[in-house]
Amino acid sequence: MTSLNLESGAADLVVGGLTPLSTADWPEKLAAVVFCQGCTWRCPYCHNAVLRPFGEGERPWLEVLRWLESRQGLLDAVVFSGGEPLLQPGLEDSMRHVRDLGFEVGLHTSGMTPRALARVLPLCGWVGFDLKAPRPVYARITGAPESADKAWESLAMLQEAGIPFELRTTWHPSLLSEEELCEVAGEIAALPRAAGQLTWALQAFQPDGCADERLAASDRAHVSEQLAALLRQALGAGARLVVRT
Repeated sequence: MTSLNLESGAADLVVGGLTPLSTADWPEKLAAVVFCQGCTWRCPYCHNAVLRPFGEGERPWLEVLRWLESRQGLLDAVVFSGGEPLLQPGLEDSMRHVRDLGFEVGLHTSGMTPRALARVLPLCGWVGFDLKAPRPVYARITGAPESADKAWESLAMLQEAGIPFELRTTWHPSLLSEEELCEVAGEIAALPRAAGQLTWALQAFQPDGCADERLAASDRAHVSEQLAALLRQALGAGARLVVRT
């Protein structure tokens, strides 16, 4: 069993929450999920709105590391989620700590800071990448004018790195029309293909944790079989659609 000598201090990672065990946040892995505090984008459907503000966080990173020491041999991986992990100055060091303990490292990100992504990609074994919308209307979802350019720069970097990844899009019909969702499928279909098949997970909106009162008052979004068929047709044979409700 590996033990870290961190009595002099750990990385400057602001932890907003911890899920001790998940089978959904990295496919086919038993993972703990570390939620990083803070995000500058304002996606209306966000179900982790409590993680948007920057602050002190819920618990010290050193406490999380000490807990992870006790999970060696029981967990496969640690996934850094958010909020937006790439905004954390201590993310790279924290990932190294996790790897030193023998865990694989996963990342959930929107790709909002390509430079930060470039620094941590070599440490990652898998990435869940949030693709928010078709490029022309990206800022309508994120509230950030240059968000499309940053996201697609990061996505190109991710493809070049050759790291396994999954594209995910959260959908509510009042935010993106079915036609715009098909545009996303077309953009994915046009991506350069490496070995293997891309996976695009369409995540139906869920109201739990959403700070937008109008959306929170609505039910879960419903992805009809007809819409799923249209999206699969737009994707073509090079990508696989997974619908999560």
